[in-house]
Amino acid sequence: MDRIIYEVSEFTDEARALIESEFNPVWLTGEISNLATPASGHLYFSLKDDHAQVRCAMFRNRRRPTHHEIANGDAVLLSGKASIYTPRGDFQVIVDYIEPAGEGELRRRYDLLRKKLEREGLFDSNLKKSVPDLPKRISVITSPSGAALQDILVTLARRFPLAHVIHLPVPVQGENAVPEIVNAFGLLKKPPKPDVVVLARGGGSLEDLWAFNEEAVVRAIHACNLPVVTGIGHETDVTLADFAADLRAPTPTAAAESVSPDCKMLAKDVSNFQTKMLDAMQSSVQLFGQRIDNASSRLRHPRERLNHQQQTVTNSERRIKNCLRHTLDSNQNTLDNLNTRLMSRSPEKTLKFQSNQINGLAKFLKQQLERRLQLNEKSFDVLAAKLKTLSPTATLARGFSIVRAKNGKRIVRSAEQLKKGATVIAEFAEGTVTASVEAVELDQPGEAD
Repeated sequence: MDRIIYEVSEFTDEARALIESEFNPVWLTGEISNLATPASGHLYFSLKDDHAQVRCAMFRNRRRPTHHEIANGDAVLLSGKASIYTPRGDFQVIVDYIEPAGEGELRRRYDLLRKKLEREGLFDSNLKKSVPDLPKRISVITSPSGAALQDILVTLARRFPLAHVIHLPVPVQGENAVPEIVNAFGLLKKPPKPDVVVLARGGGSLEDLWAFNEEAVVRAIHACNLPVVTGIGHETDVTLADFAADLRAPTPTAAAESVSPDCKMLAKDVSNFQTKMLDAMQSSVQLFGQRIDNASSRLRHPRERLNHQQQTVTNSERRIKNCLRHTLDSNQNTLDNLNTRLMSRSPEKTLKFQSNQINGLAKFLKQQLERRLQLNEKSFDVLAAKLKTLSPTATLARGFSIVRAKNGKRIVRSAEQLKKGATVIAEFAEGTVTASVEAVELDQPGEAD
C-alpha cells in the first residue's frame, strides 16, 4: 500500500475540514477552567468533565449581555463550531452561545419541543374552542394543597356560585405530575362531563413548572374535546400547555374569572332586561289599545253592511244585463254584415266569372299556337333552302366530284396524297368511278392555278 505523506499544514487543514463538516454545530456541557479574559474582549477557557477537556474560544463579537459573568468552576451549556487552530494544531471549539447549565438546558428543550409541536399544528389558533358564557360544571385540575385551588374556589364562589365545581387533584411537580395530569384529562371523558376545564398552578421557577412543558401534557390538552383554560404561574410564565390551551390566563385567579360570569353583573343585566321587558309590554298594551279603538271606529252594524252588499249586488246585476244586451246587439250587427258580404261573394257568380276567363284564355291560346306554327313553317322553308344550297350534292351537280382513297373513308385533298398506281374512288352527282393513278403532277411554286 502506497504511503500518503502530508505536510503539517496540509494535514491540519484536512483535519480541520473533516471536523468542521462532521461536528457542526455542536452542543457541549461541562465545567469552566483555565478562564482567560485578555483586554481584547475575547474569552479563552477549557471545558471539562471528569474524563476529558477541550479548549474553547469565544470572540468579542459573539458575546451577549448576561445576568452574571462566567467564572472558573461554573457549569455551563454552550454551542459552537468544532475546529482546529492550524498554526498550533490545537483542537478547539469556537463558541457562539453560552449560558448556565440546568435552566439553560431546560430552555433549550423548551424551544425545541415548542417548534416541533408548532409544526404539527397543536398550537393552531383555528382549532381553539370558545369558553361557554354560563358553565354549569367546571372541572379544576390542580394540586389539592396549593394556594391556586383556594384562589380558584374563592373566585368561583364569589362570582358564580351556581356553577358546580369538580376538583381533580394531581401533583403539579415531581415525577408523578405528568402521568397524573394526563390521567386527569382521561377522566374528563366520563359522565357527567364538565362544560369547561381549568388547569392551574401557582408560581415557581422554570424547573418547578416543567411538568406543564412536557409533551404528554401538551398532547392531552390538545386531544381534549372540552374548552381548556390554563392559569399557570405568574403573568410572565408561559408554558407549552398555555400554547395548547383554548385560553391562557396569566394567573389561577384570572383563569377562574375567565370561566365564570360575575353574578353581580348578571343580576344587573337581569334587572335591565326586566325593565326593558316591562317597558316593551306597556308599549305593546298601548299599541293594541290604539288598534282596538281604531277598529271600533271603523266597525259597522251587520244590517248596514248587508244593505250595502245588497245594493252592490243589484248594481252588478243591472250592469251585467246591460252588458249582455249590448253584446247581443253587437253580435247581431256583426252577423248581418257577414251575411251581406257572403251574399256579395256568392260561389255561382265566381264560377261564372272564372268560366268566362277560362274560355277567353283558351281562345287566346289557340290563336297563339296557330300563329307560332305558321312562323315555324316559314322558318323551316328558309332553312331547307339554305341547306339545299350548301349541300355537297348540289356542288356535285355543278360538275364537281369528291375523290376518296381506296378505302372510301379518307378524302383526297391534294395530289401529294397520291402516288402512281394508287387506286381512288371518284364520287359524282350520279354514281361513282374507281380509277388508277397513272401520273402525279404537282404545281410548281409561282405557277398560276
